[in-house]
Amino acid sequence: MVERISYDTNGTCARHIIIELDGDVVSNVEFVGGCFGNLLGLSQLVKGQKIDDLIKKLKGIQCRNGTSCPDQFAQALETVKINR
Repeated sequence: MVERISYDTNGTCARHIIIELDGDVVSNVEFVGGCFGNLLGLSQLVKGQKIDDLIKKLKGIQCRNGTSCPDQFAQALETVKINR
């Protein structure tokens, strides 16, 4: 069963992230706002990967304001883990 999560970002050009999970695996990601090509690429790269692996890879990456779209995505995944 696919779980759909909606996450409002802070400090990035992308305003919102929609994440679809199949268990602990990312099945789809959509960023609303931000750099379209880069975020489309990121969305394709994370498909099929486990939540914990993505958090380890993406958490702490900085672009501006002490965060980035990949960092916000990792924070969204951490929030999912906490709320499960």
